[in-house]
Amino acid sequence: MKQLLLATHNRHKVEEFRALLRGLEVEVLTLDSFPQVGEIVEDADTLEGNALKKAREVFRFTGLPSVADDTGLEVRYLNDTPGVLSSRYAGEHASYEDNWKKLLARLKGVPPRRRGARFRSVLAFVAPGVPGTTVEGSCLGDIIESPRGRNGFGYDPVFLPRGYQETFAEMKLDLKNTISHRAKSLEALRPVLQSYFQP
Repeated sequence: MKQLLLATHNRHKVEEFRALLRGLEVEVLTLDSFPQVGEIVEDADTLEGNALKKAREVFRFTGLPSVADDTGLEVRYLNDTPGVLSSRYAGEHASYEDNWKKLLARLKGVPPRRRGARFRSVLAFVAPGVPGTTVEGSCLGDIIESPRGRNGFGYDPVFLPRGYQETFAEMKLDLKNTISHRAKSLEALRPVLQSYFQP
């Protein structure tokens, strides 16, 4: 079976990707199988730049078709921050909780109508003959005033997708996987992967 390498150690992302890639005849590997790759510094100033850098570095080390993502939460009131810094918003080694707590502190007292946000997910695919393809997906929502739910990861407990009553952290994975930013970016990437793996 052909192999596809996801450039991540994040088990939550791996679960989402595997669920979203059902039906594609490939074996999905992760960086856990390639400790020699080491840490890739995400120092680009855009989500696209980070995703491409990770995918190219991992492909260079392994020679395997590679997919990497970079995801950011953009809050309009905060001029689209934390954006590319979402995973380290509260510091280089911040926990998920540290990050959303800082976000809620920055939005303290801001009325609901001004708490609009969007999750953006950029996926990059690099493979033999494919120097770098990127696609994007986004999900509109609002930042609520206090966390709800125990599922998901990152900012999921404080992100209420537009048109729903549950935060991402309250939703079942099947529902989240139909409306999330990552679901939409992977949906955009599926034709690219299908044409590569099943020409």
